[in-house]
Amino acid sequence: MSASAPVRPIEFRNTALGATIAVLRETEPARLADELHKMLGGMPDFFSGEAAVLDFGGLAEHPARIDWAGLLSLLRRYQLQPVGIRNLDPALVAGARKAGLAVLDSAEIHDRPAAESPRPAPAPQRVEAPAPAPLPAGTLFIDRPLRSGQQVYARGGDLVLLAGMSNGAEVIADGSIHCFGPLRGRALAGAQGNPAARIIATNFGPELVSISGVYRTFERGIPEAIAGRGAQVRLTTGQDQTLDIEPLQLD
Repeated sequence: MSASAPVRPIEFRNTALGATIAVLRETEPARLADELHKMLGGMPDFFSGEAAVLDFGGLAEHPARIDWAGLLSLLRRYQLQPVGIRNLDPALVAGARKAGLAVLDSAEIHDRPAAESPRPAPAPQRVEAPAPAPLPAGTLFIDRPLRSGQQVYARGGDLVLLAGMSNGAEVIADGSIHCFGPLRGRALAGAQGNPAARIIATNFGPELVSISGVYRTFERGIPEAIAGRGAQVRLTTGQDQTLDIEPLQLD
């Protein structure tokens, strides 16, 4: 009788929508690093910037805490861009949100097992809130205010918010995000790993902004020069990727 295959601490699956699902049975970055090196042959660009949803449903028991900085850094080492989580203990969700990850338990993501060696997948998942169909050019227009708890995802293009969004709302776009109203809540642009994406708002006041997986939070408040004013967020590439936030001249 043949022995059953060992259970891997991490497993990758593809979805019908093209996202990569990383099923985690271990959360310690050091332990996962050895497994990823064996699985991916040490290839630092294996995933080529694909977006991923981290699925914690495979954990035997949820840890007291997760080293989000270490975990995300490890995955990005292989050019995987984590954009969301699902099946996570509610006690740990706040930490995931602070790390710039969307909560996607209600998202329509149907995964299927990948082959023995994971195959990269091109596009991230969808999200929750109902929205008008995108225009052929790939731009999604939202002409109503987004309330707390609502999520909108512009797959494959830009997102334009004509009426702004409230704290607790979340918007994700593969391209740029343009907000002609109060920008509150969480705004994640370049979700597929596009470093050229930008976030532009006429009234800047978000809880979190992210471009291509690089994020910034504002627990200590918005800088006075841009609080409630027009501002632009873009990613500075180089040895160290950082988010630059600068005032917009709207006059």
